[in-house]
Amino acid sequence: MKKQKRKYLIFIIFIVFIFNVNTNLDAQVKKSAFKIARVKYSGGGDWYNDPSAEVNLLKYTAQTTNIPIEPVYEYVDLASDNLFQYPVIFITGHGNINFTDKEVRNIRSYLDNGGFLYIDDDYGIDEHIRKEMKKVYPEQEFVELPFSHGIYRSHFNFPNGLPKIHEHDKKSPMGFGLFDAGRLTVFYTYETNLSDGWADKDIHNNSPEVREKSLKMGVNIIVWALSN
Repeated sequence: MKKQKRKYLIFIIFIVFIFNVNTNLDAQVKKSAFKIARVKYSGGGDWYNDPSAEVNLLKYTAQTTNIPIEPVYEYVDLASDNLFQYPVIFITGHGNINFTDKEVRNIRSYLDNGGFLYIDDDYGIDEHIRKEMKKVYPEQEFVELPFSHGIYRSHFNFPNGLPKIHEHDKKSPMGFGLFDAGRLTVFYTYETNLSDGWADKDIHNNSPEVREKSLKMGVNIIVWALSN
């Protein structure tokens, strides 16, 4: 009987050990999985629009790459230290944007320490984001990236640069960058509206072909940000 009890106790300890190991591994995998944070900014602009966009992009990234992904919608306050938990943050919207002095310092520190900011003009933020990013990088102006830049071929090939996803002013899409010691830290897309193509298909009624182009370019942004 004692031997049976001892065997049973050893079995229970073994099960608990395996459960704890698996739980810890799951926690570690979840902690290391890639997520994007939507930037919550002040000034009255709709920073929160199309919350399905990042989730769909992350799911597509999981399907087309081997990057560990957690496909969730999360947002971050630029004044918070939580900013530094995300390798990529994302700004979009239609209207005004305003960064406080503390947010400017935090963004600059985030970018200087390896972070990456992607900005997508959803029509209406161009003049505002240029003004606010000048506070972050007063020594720089946005530079248009050539079609030969690696971000256009980091995973999928876009030899002609950005795809046109949503029509605003019948202008060609443009991709701009800001840099730190030669590293692209800020990528700004204008007159394309990639994130409209990431949103649920019934929101903007984009064709499957257009949505796939936008998702593929989104994957390129993620791959570039994580590998450079």
